[in-house]
Amino acid sequence: MYVVGEEEIEALAQVIRSGKLFRYGEGESECDRFERRYAEYLGVDHTALTVSGTYALSAAMIAVGLGPGDEVLIPAHTYMATATAVLTTGAIPVIVDVDESITISPEAIEAAIGPRTKAIVPVHIWGAACDMNAIMEIAERRGLTVIEDACQGVGGGYEGKMFGSIGHIGAFSFNYFKNMTSGEGGGISTSDEELAKRARCAIDPCHFYWTGREDGMKPFAGNGGRASELQGAMLNVQLDRLGGMIAKMRAQKKKIVAATSRLDNLGLKLSPTHSPDHDCSAHVMYLMPTIEQAQTFVKVFPAVIAGKTGRHTYTEWDQVLMGIGAAHPAMNPYNHPDNAECRTEYSKDMCARSLDILNRTVMVPTSPTDTDAETDGIIHNIEMAARVALDGMSADDVELRPTGSFDPQKFDMSTEDETAEAT
Repeated sequence: MYVVGEEEIEALAQVIRSGKLFRYGEGESECDRFERRYAEYLGVDHTALTVSGTYALSAAMIAVGLGPGDEVLIPAHTYMATATAVLTTGAIPVIVDVDESITISPEAIEAAIGPRTKAIVPVHIWGAACDMNAIMEIAERRGLTVIEDACQGVGGGYEGKMFGSIGHIGAFSFNYFKNMTSGEGGGISTSDEELAKRARCAIDPCHFYWTGREDGMKPFAGNGGRASELQGAMLNVQLDRLGGMIAKMRAQKKKIVAATSRLDNLGLKLSPTHSPDHDCSAHVMYLMPTIEQAQTFVKVFPAVIAGKTGRHTYTEWDQVLMGIGAAHPAMNPYNHPDNAECRTEYSKDMCARSLDILNRTVMVPTSPTDTDAETDGIIHNIEMAARVALDGMSADDVELRPTGSFDPQKFDMSTEDETAEAT
């Protein structure tokens, strides 16, 4: 969560005072208003709210028709929900390498496509853009569906197009830790009307009951993941804040990048990025020469090693690695006969190249609430950490300056992690 204030409190209070917490009824609801406004913001024809980013991913995957017998290519570095959402459809996730941008590698996608591959899930992890031109070219050429996971990329874009508007369907999270929040929440985006109808049915199998039956699509059974007016009201206020917050993070990142570029002679290299002027700029990422130097860097200055972010790396996806794709064995996709020819074997060393990259990648978070002085402190501290990690400076000679707050929980890091405590 970046900024929440009196405007959100008043919006929530108005809903509670009205007694209309249910989204369906007469007139335009808060959820309706947000869906209309968010679709306009993204440049798509349809958005639909739901209870979480995980549910949004699942609804998007159901919408495009994934099921038993299908393989879905997902990156080795993403929140575990990307993989588990695939399993909710009965399909099988196939894990492929990321490249030095820490997003899914187009080359790895091309190499991993098999006879059962039906979809690709590019993930704009930590708000960084995937190489969408290359991915969409592969998808079109190979006849694959693209489900754009923008759960961590709310407000970001790629070459002038908003995340969630480039693939066939997109998914978002409005969790507490995301750029725009309602505590928990999620949404889908698409310009395909049929996909929108199927996604809405996945979110609320009784959607037709409240809005009227149509002849075009037969409803199907599913779990309910309907949003409330409280979510809609808060998100309408958060949407008003979003553009300004992203602009501040982009400006802060540009300042940090410009000020630390002179340290490349020490070996402090920026990670390659796709469309840096349009992504979320939620982090400044450096690719260190060795894993040991990355560890030394974060001991000096509180930052994040991408490979140490818990459930964001495939080695920590217990349910996937153990083949437990459902609560009941009869519903487990790994046991389904239609998946007998799918690739269902995993190991912790299967994406060794990804692990090497991730464990050398240091992420320095940005924030729209940081002051100029705190940004200057970040720049100073990056230089100190780089000189210790890469230039032989003694850590005893380091004097860190105050910076903004740092929340290890956002990165699935415990307070006992090797990362130094925030100043």
